[in-house]
Amino acid sequence: MAGFLLDRAVSDPRRGHPVALYGRVVGRWEDLVYGDSRARGALFAAGAVLPVAGVGSLFRGGAATAVTAWAVLGGSMLCREAERIAAALEDGDLARARELLPNLCGRDPSELDEAGIARAVVESVAENTSDAVVGPLVWGALGGVAGMAGFRAVNTLDAMVGHRDERYERFGAASARLDDVAGWGPARLTAVLAVLAAPAVGGDVRTAWRVWRRDGDRHPSPNAGQCEAAFAGALGRTLGGANVYRGYEERRPTMGSGPGVRTADIRRAVRLARAVHLGALAVAAAAAR
Repeated sequence: MAGFLLDRAVSDPRRGHPVALYGRVVGRWEDLVYGDSRARGALFAAGAVLPVAGVGSLFRGGAATAVTAWAVLGGSMLCREAERIAAALEDGDLARARELLPNLCGRDPSELDEAGIARAVVESVAENTSDAVVGPLVWGALGGVAGMAGFRAVNTLDAMVGHRDERYERFGAASARLDDVAGWGPARLTAVLAVLAAPAVGGDVRTAWRVWRRDGDRHPSPNAGQCEAAFAGALGRTLGGANVYRGYEERRPTMGSGPGVRTADIRRAVRLARAVHLGALAVAAAAAR
């Protein structure tokens, strides 16, 4: 709980953040072991995650737990970045919104209009609510410092090499599958909490539940789809469609049954995410007692 409050009160440093430093070390490890094979990718994942979890297991106590929680939680930054994009769109500054979008997701913003950017932000808020908040809290409740640090390591690897492009299709497979396994429970807890919090954003619990159960498995990701479908149902909006990443296009099935996302829905998604954050904190604190 102290780490959660620190995340709210203390902004992430521009330089020297532990997760960023970890990413640099992992980048060098990748250079050493990279090969276009699944076996090399498995070696890479094991060498990047096991030492982090092992070192984390050596630390006990409230101070170590609080500092680690602050380092691995990203809820405040996620909400702030989403609100910055919302403010740019509200001011009619599409160019600024496009400039800010890469802080949240890897989509190519150059051709996105206002609605496309709004949808990208809402979908990113939904997915990253699990990755940046619920997942670390759940694994912290289960495994303390080692659980939090290990989960963040796994999630970072997926962000770095879990892409289905020519370089990482085989090498990144182990990291992507490991992230799927680690995020399975947190994603579904995120969905349940989003459904329960639907009234906080003018939604209906029954409708949100129905949309989640109907559409959660339609997404190509076994975890992101759960979060996005629940957010779509709670917000009363439709998510999904064509996304462009690094020069290639993915067409994803739609989720939800309402109108498309608008700029005003970004702030509603942020309110929903914050409600989920608090719910996850309560669940994790109770489980860890």
